[in-house]
Amino acid sequence: MDDQVKDQAAEQLSGGAIMDAMKEAGVEYILSVPDLHTSYGLLLPIADDPDFKLIRTCKEDECIGISAGLSYGDKRAVVLIQYTGFLYAQNAIRAMAAEQQKPICLMIGLLGKPPGVAPQDAKRIGVRSVEPYLDFMGIPRALIETDDDVPLIPPAIVDAYENQHPTAFLIGRRPIAP
Repeated sequence: MDDQVKDQAAEQLSGGAIMDAMKEAGVEYILSVPDLHTSYGLLLPIADDPDFKLIRTCKEDECIGISAGLSYGDKRAVVLIQYTGFLYAQNAIRAMAAEQQKPICLMIGLLGKPPGVAPQDAKRIGVRSVEPYLDFMGIPRALIETDDDVPLIPPAIVDAYENQHPTAFLIGRRPIAP
């Protein structure tokens, strides 16, 4: 493999790698509304994977309540939304994730953020606002932009469920199909 091919591979984000990481963490449920940022590379493959139960909702705040309810039954879930949905669902996230310290695991697509650009340096105000909102609510986060970042996912999910707190993953580029 030549250096250019290696560089391109290092700069990709595989939906399959993310799915494997969620399975490693014991995630069974994926809660989502349609998400342009992750649809092709992640959401559509999840819908076809028999290891996941995909629950589609009408609004993002519904995902938060369902995720909290599943946690009472020792079921692990990931909420897959875009940053616009994260901003829309702030009250539910504040109440359930931050104040009630439920293990709400948010996977937030940063639609429109160029790869390699830090979220706080993005042109879109909404993208720039995600990290400050998470910081304000005390929700730990990890930027997942390449396959090299994917190993951060399983331990964060396991920790969220074992220690009863929310966590977030910022999906910084469109995942490619598995």
